[in-house]
Amino acid sequence: MTTFLTAHWKNLIMANYEVNPDILKKYLPYKTELDTWNGINYVSLVGFMFLETKVLGIKIPFHVNFEEVNLRFYVRYQEDGEWKRGVVFIKEIVPKPAIALVANSLYGEKYIALKMSNEISQTPDNLSVGYYWKYENQWNALKITAASATQAIEVGSEAEFITEHYWGYTKLKNEQTSQYQVEHPRWQVYPVQSYEVNCNFKTLYGDDFELLTYQKPLSVLMAQGSEIKVRKGREISEKD
Repeated sequence: MTTFLTAHWKNLIMANYEVNPDILKKYLPYKTELDTWNGINYVSLVGFMFLETKVLGIKIPFHVNFEEVNLRFYVRYQEDGEWKRGVVFIKEIVPKPAIALVANSLYGEKYIALKMSNEISQTPDNLSVGYYWKYENQWNALKITAASATQAIEVGSEAEFITEHYWGYTKLKNEQTSQYQVEHPRWQVYPVQSYEVNCNFKTLYGDDFELLTYQKPLSVLMAQGSEIKVRKGREISEKD
């Protein structure tokens, strides 16, 4: 399968919330089903850096290094007797309109372009990372402070569930889904010491997710990240 995009994803902050599955069912792409961990349906607010980005092997000027923040939930799709575990994005935020245009056109995603910034500071013992995005004249933030030494992700853990989904699924029509693969090695994580989530979920993501504004996340993770490859996608339809 053709590699469409390569990049390095770095310092992925993931704030993970439990939601009622009835909220998510209307967003399910055709032929996918909700994926759970210990019976919990998660949505995650994720912020990270795209670095050294190449599209079809080419660096696009002014579109190489940038932030992304997304809200996603977790699904699975059975193909040839194998479960493929993936994510569905409610909305993805980037600072470059051209990135949003390409992703929406090629993958049917739901990108928007907003003013964004990031900050990072590190000492021998601690790492602090923050992502910021402005919507309707209001700044939103996702920040953590963590120990600077990474740890392996435990097999069977919540962290493994959140980070080990290697497919993207997008609802194109009622009976049509876009599927694409994301390849990366197993990540290390930083032990999170403190965090801040300041997000107006209602204005950004709609009434269905307003409750997250006032809800404490079940967990907050930060993955170190790695080089990634996004493979060119295909469509799943009634004949599959």
